[in-house]
Amino acid sequence: MSDHGMTKLKVLAIVTNYGLEQDELVVPADHLRARGVQVDVAAVTSDDVETLVGDKDPGKTLHPDLTLDGVDPAGYDLLLIPGGTLNADTLRLQSAATRIVRSFTGSGRPVAAICHGPWVLVEAGAVTGKRLTSYASLRTDIRNAGGDWADEPVVTDRSGGWQLITSRNPGDLEPFVREIDAALAVQ
Repeated sequence: MSDHGMTKLKVLAIVTNYGLEQDELVVPADHLRARGVQVDVAAVTSDDVETLVGDKDPGKTLHPDLTLDGVDPAGYDLLLIPGGTLNADTLRLQSAATRIVRSFTGSGRPVAAICHGPWVLVEAGAVTGKRLTSYASLRTDIRNAGGDWADEPVVTDRSGGWQLITSRNPGDLEPFVREIDAALAVQ
């Protein structure tokens, strides 16, 4: 972790350009930015990110800070993987996304994934031996990938040399954000 007394904490959020569940990015990002944390959003392309609400209704349109291919993951303290069925299903097929996940897990930095976001972790081979939660429809995928799925609002697992924070859906954002704060030691 960066010492936020000397170096600004940095969080990287990885998304696709369509299908992202709006609040699963906007709520944690706004919360962290209000506490002085730099949050960069990396998307597949430099085109605007069209979010959705409830996987179907149009949400806010956001401009990404960089592309997945342009990310140097070493410069970030925590990886945020928001959900949205379309977002996560497309994101897990992006080799740059799985490369970024492996960079974080391999270096012991925390990863926070919500709702369908853990699909990217499954694809990166990062859930083996981890206890986590997600949107309920991922339960079998997570178990088949060697993870221990739990139906809880937030699950934090520090095993295997890196910290994983997961939540089930936008209704769990409060405990999810609280655990991200704890991982970053943000007040």
